[in-house]
Amino acid sequence: MITNYTPWSVDEIARRVAEDIEEGMYVNLGIGQPTKVADFLPDDKDIFLHSENGVLGMGPEPAEGKEDGDLINAGKQYITLLEGGSYFHHGDSFAMIRGGHIDLCVLGAFEVAENGDIANWFLGRPQDIPAVGGAMDLAVGAKEVYVMMDHVSKNGEPKIVENLKLPITGEKCVNRIYTDLAVINVTDKGLAVREIIDGLTFEELQAKTGAKLINNT
Repeated sequence: MITNYTPWSVDEIARRVAEDIEEGMYVNLGIGQPTKVADFLPDDKDIFLHSENGVLGMGPEPAEGKEDGDLINAGKQYITLLEGGSYFHHGDSFAMIRGGHIDLCVLGAFEVAENGDIANWFLGRPQDIPAVGGAMDLAVGAKEVYVMMDHVSKNGEPKIVENLKLPITGEKCVNRIYTDLAVINVTDKGLAVREIIDGLTFEELQAKTGAKLINNT
């Protein structure tokens, strides 16, 4: 039996990630989908957003016409700065990451393996330009790593797999995966499904996943 369901949009995934970010955390949002998380962080929580190009205390995306050319994130997107926010040298920014001062980073990914390995910098195609950015530092430097991505590729291939096929970014570093179909914890016992979107069964989710899942919903 095939059920009817509507995958979460990027905004809905971002909102779901934002719900799990705790007060007082220092958080880095990776380039791409993860930057949307900033738009859904609650105003009543003190959460400090970091960008590896040298910004701490980022706010949501500015309103149209209110952009400041001096305020951008690592993905070259316009940002706002909250009261008390600051700028600093690129090297100091990476010292924060490498020194273990970032509580959480949210990264996009091409693949995540069942043991928490992540691949997010190169698809291996001849026409593609590899783009590591700060992801390798964040994968090993942040205290926790969340991944935000589509559950399957544009070709319908699973992006959650037993073992990575693409060049690795970081080993055994992912703690939780948020996709357009589910929220999944990476544990010592395997991939534990924490939440599934409405209308999708666990069996259907498993069929779209390239590694064995544990049903903890």
